[in-house]
Amino acid sequence: MAAHSLKRASKTPDAFDVKIIDTRDYSYFQEFDGKDYLRGGEQRAWMFEDLQSFTPSRFMPPELMGYEGRAIVIDPDVFAVADIMELFNSDMEGHAVRLLHRPNKDGSQDLMTSVMLMDCAKLKHWNVEKTFRQMFSSEVDYDDWLNLKLEDRSTIGELPPEWNHFDKLEPKTKMLHTTNRRTQPWKSGLPVDFKLELQSVYKRKFALLQKSIFGKQIICKRYKSHPDERQERLFFALLKECVESGKISQQMLKDEMKKDHVRHDAFKLMEKVVALPPQERMQEFLIVEKLQST
Repeated sequence: MAAHSLKRASKTPDAFDVKIIDTRDYSYFQEFDGKDYLRGGEQRAWMFEDLQSFTPSRFMPPELMGYEGRAIVIDPDVFAVADIMELFNSDMEGHAVRLLHRPNKDGSQDLMTSVMLMDCAKLKHWNVEKTFRQMFSSEVDYDDWLNLKLEDRSTIGELPPEWNHFDKLEPKTKMLHTTNRRTQPWKSGLPVDFKLELQSVYKRKFALLQKSIFGKQIICKRYKSHPDERQERLFFALLKECVESGKISQQMLKDEMKKDHVRHDAFKLMEKVVALPPQERMQEFLIVEKLQST
């Protein structure tokens, strides 16, 4: 799906290759299943089957590229609505990596590694297996790694937010990131199948309070519908294109439905979804959709 959206949105789809990084191809991700690693100063169990276990693979492109050229990495729930070559050809401004800086209320910034433009030659110190193993010997903290705290900050540049729009679809959006796991369009109505991570002290205290009152932590048991119907329509229009072109088979979808990885009404949604216009009219389409939704 993500690969299809990248090619579909580009005027020159043959100018770049898309490689899907599958953690099952790298044995060390499974080797440590169930073992403790350092995260946020605490020991936690590594769960290979967790929905976010792919996250360290975000740092693999430079070594996969032989530390040459440029690479862009995106999470699998990121979908392009603009030409990725615009990002490839943008000025690195001397930086080794560019990514979204998301401001916090306290004035600090989070570095969002879910979309990164990388100058591979400047990232020869990135070795995912080595750093991954160091988490289990407590030499490296997962949070420090994922938040690029191990990097020289001067080597990190910023990306405009429209290249990593979090659950926001508007005329200036270039890549839509359906990042809220509770409302991802292909999961609506299915049982929640991920472990809730409590990152802040306040969230953990709230969880303890719930347990003291109810005897357990109260969480959402099913995925909710996405609050923006346009994003659901975009997803299922892209999925329909993939099925019709043979990139995704109907049998594959049926198999994923049986596993509760895809909502069971996916075929019905594809039947009624309005087809997307040609890429040259997508911005016009997004403007119309935006006006209709207000």
